[in-house]
Amino acid sequence: MTSKPKPATTPDGHHVVIDGRRWRATDPDIDEDAAARLRVHLMAARRAVGAALRADDPEAERAARDRVQAAKVALGERGVPWWEQSAEERRTRWTEGLAALDVRDSPV
Repeated sequence: MTSKPKPATTPDGHHVVIDGRRWRATDPDIDEDAAARLRVHLMAARRAVGAALRADDPEAERAARDRVQAAKVALGERGVPWWEQSAEERRTRWTEGLAALDVRDSPV
């Protein structure tokens, strides 16, 4: 299996360009293990949104969309732009976001 090529980035590295549209890039300072775990949470939350929509369950949909938001903020793709934060603020953003998602998504 071959991996997809990385999308083009803007010259400043703040955004990726996909199909001509700019999207905020993931914070490049997040260590790879944390970024991978955050992406797992993000994809699980996106699947949960789809399941909630198919089940016509607005409460589950809201909870899943909140998880998507939390993962995107932790990755630096939403919220305060990562390039406007100090190194400590950035580390706090992703470590606290990951901890909250770990608790939220842990089996009961």
